[in-house]
Amino acid sequence: MLLRLTMAGMLAVAAGGGWADTHEVKMLNKGEAGAMVFEPAFVKAQPGDVVRFVPTDKGHNVESIDGMLPEGVESFKTKFNQEFELTVDQEGVYGIKCTPHYAMGMIALVQVGEAVNLDEAAAVPQKGKAKGRMADLVAQVE
Repeated sequence: MLLRLTMAGMLAVAAGGGWADTHEVKMLNKGEAGAMVFEPAFVKAQPGDVVRFVPTDKGHNVESIDGMLPEGVESFKTKFNQEFELTVDQEGVYGIKCTPHYAMGMIALVQVGEAVNLDEAAAVPQKGKAKGRMADLVAQVE
């Protein structure tokens, strides 16, 4: 396969505007890890990547968990059954929940580059099944 990169493409890459990945996360009533899950629940990304949350099953949303965002990142909350794209520009970990299914353990963790806020994020208390699932996700951070 021949890869041809134009001058404009090389300039975009040099300026940091290229090669971003998109990571797809499904919102499911039932997945490999059980009921009410994001799949995958752990995403490792680089600054500039996009994490796309897809409402595969109805009745879910995406909301940041208070205290689990890198410094300077604004909290977010979507409507139900809405696809959401999160561009992750800041290094650190991003804690994410489905509002109505949070206590049932419907959470996700996105690591972007270096996990600069891991200690603060790991100290945030979780509810119900989210407590055990978050501990498992934090253990995956490199």
